[in-house]
Amino acid sequence: MKNKILYLSVALAFAFTSCKNDAKTAESSSAQTEEYKGKEIGSEFDAEIEKLISQMTIEEKIGMLHGNSMFTTGGVERLGIPELKMADGPLGVREEISRDNWAPAGLTNDFATYYPAAGALAATWNAEMSYLFGSSVGQEMRARDKDMLLSPAINIVRTPLGGRTYEYMTEDPFLNKKLAVPMVVGLQDNDVMACVKHFAANNQETNRDFVDVQIDERTLREIYLPAFEASVKEGKAYSIMGAYNKFRGEYLCENDYMLNKILRDEWGFEGVVVSDWAAVHSTVKSLKSGLDIEMGTPKPFNEFFLADKLIAAAKAKEISEEEINVHVRRILKVLFKVKAIGGKDRVKGSIATEAHYQDAYKIAAEAVVLLKNDNNALPLKLDGVKSIAVIGNNATKKNALGGFGAGVKTKREVTPLEGLKNRLPSSVQINYAEGYLERYDEKNKGNLGNITSNGPVTIDKLDPAKLQEALEAAKKSDVAIIFAGSNRDYETEASDRRNLQLPFGQEELIQKVLAVNPKTIVVMVAGAPFDVDAISQKTSALVWTWFNGSEGGNALADVLLGKVNPSGKLPWTMPKKLMDSPAHATNSFPGDKAVNYAEGILVGYRWFDTKNIAPLYPFGFGLSYTTFAVGNAKADKTSYAATETISISVDVKNTGKVDGKEVVQVYSSIADSKVSRAAKELKGFKKVLVKAGKSETVTIQIPVKELAYYDVATKKWTVEPGKYTFKVGNSSRDVKNEVSVTVK
Repeated sequence: MKNKILYLSVALAFAFTSCKNDAKTAESSSAQTEEYKGKEIGSEFDAEIEKLISQMTIEEKIGMLHGNSMFTTGGVERLGIPELKMADGPLGVREEISRDNWAPAGLTNDFATYYPAAGALAATWNAEMSYLFGSSVGQEMRARDKDMLLSPAINIVRTPLGGRTYEYMTEDPFLNKKLAVPMVVGLQDNDVMACVKHFAANNQETNRDFVDVQIDERTLREIYLPAFEASVKEGKAYSIMGAYNKFRGEYLCENDYMLNKILRDEWGFEGVVVSDWAAVHSTVKSLKSGLDIEMGTPKPFNEFFLADKLIAAAKAKEISEEEINVHVRRILKVLFKVKAIGGKDRVKGSIATEAHYQDAYKIAAEAVVLLKNDNNALPLKLDGVKSIAVIGNNATKKNALGGFGAGVKTKREVTPLEGLKNRLPSSVQINYAEGYLERYDEKNKGNLGNITSNGPVTIDKLDPAKLQEALEAAKKSDVAIIFAGSNRDYETEASDRRNLQLPFGQEELIQKVLAVNPKTIVVMVAGAPFDVDAISQKTSALVWTWFNGSEGGNALADVLLGKVNPSGKLPWTMPKKLMDSPAHATNSFPGDKAVNYAEGILVGYRWFDTKNIAPLYPFGFGLSYTTFAVGNAKADKTSYAATETISISVDVKNTGKVDGKEVVQVYSSIADSKVSRAAKELKGFKKVLVKAGKSETVTIQIPVKELAYYDVATKKWTVEPGKYTFKVGNSSRDVKNEVSVTVK
């Protein structure tokens, strides 16, 4: 299928696990989010690289610049240069596939750990969890003898309909970069290249093969590039993946402005640029514009633009051998850096181990978001409870595989129903009913995998027998739990969703179950926002969980039963209705041949807060089984120079009866700016464990340079002098304290 290959990029933050880990977590989370620094690519291998290049033929060099199988580039065996071996990895290391087609290789030793999707990782708001994710997946990559993970995917969530929202992280550039960098470092600490994608402005699946994205320069710099820039400058990422779409008229895999002028000249990137699969459209232009490796699938590998066509171009003197050497040199440098060449002590790794399943558990447990909990309906109190109805296809749905894209072949995926069976005492009877059927319109089956804004077309009429079974289960049970939402067949690469409505008739099912059993908990399993306004008003408890990995069901059961106190926070805004979201309010999604990002810098909560539009649940929102008082916020000084760092301290008191974690969030605003600014922008956050009845002082460091805006006239980041107010709270809408300082 032309141009339609999927990865499921996972990406990226802190964990509420057992008490034995709490002290360590509290200690490490008491300061500002740790700065993770990657290792420079360096020049220590230059002499060896030049010697290798001098011995290579032009055909051997060009063989390194394109795929010679689905997930490898050519090596030079006679010189000891191996193939560069890649793997998809948003949810963990993808199963091995055939060299020349997408059929599974049928191996028995390529089972892997299924990790929570990037949306879940972002919901932890914890850089330590992001590093853990990268390091754990890096170990599994090495156990499979891979060199490059095609992850993390860090494109901004611009529309709630995005088919890949579940595998991207967040709508906020600051949170994005603070989670992307530690994941990159965690991977590369294990002798694995991170391939950060998709560079850049790839924010929709609709028409992604050709849509021409128009973004003003300030918006590009302030919203869509910061996480990529940080991944390069701080994380020292070894690889970047070019996106499918065009940007200002040029395809991104042959975009000189993005790949040469910004990525290499401005940011100093020294690694390799890999194309998205079948995203290349030229030979000489692609190379000269900054692409290094062409990957893809729709035709024989020798017919790629950087294969036989490049050999012909070189022989015709359309491109110099020295230009080709530039790209070979970059590839050799990263192969040396991860010890694929000459590395005697390269990380060996391990895969699908109990330790890695526990890594997945830690992330999953901290990702669960408690959205509503009236009258302390949760955690479930089992005194006198003899039966629980478990309702919904999502109680048993598995998401490691599915959708149009890269899943994980795993031996362990604990479903919500299995998690409850594992955790509930045997005295509690579970009455399971599927409730709704996951069904698609056969006439529109082709939409699975089409580049379209129609998404998979679902059958939304309930099956009468399934409905009746669910209602009977709810009536005869003391408590009911409905597992609703989405799955990885519905949320998928290669298509955006049609709307925010729950598929498969779930809205009707939930309302009818609530009518027969008011003691009904609703758990949403999904990676992107849905319209749950009416449900939120009716149910006493609403929980949001994700495509949450091998241990997702156990982590969720531990949250519902109170062993784990939920600490997840939404990494994006949940709107009351689609037209409240900026890309839709400005009628600038999805575009046709071109799309103009008309909302500019007002993406996500910036739009909602600046325009005073009430969301259903705001960015950064998430409840706990305890309560926190956030107060006494103060800065260490009253005025700062542009080169200094502002230190804001705040006291967080646990005023409830159970230990819990809170995420302190700091948003900045400036009065009387000479340029348009959002009402508030996230500039710092910290997750902290606070014991019941105790207090912790959290200190958040904000470099003054983080307050800069991009000045288009001077082409520089500019810190405006004046009075800045820092709003301290636990979501973009829940400000507990304010601190004002002056920047000179």
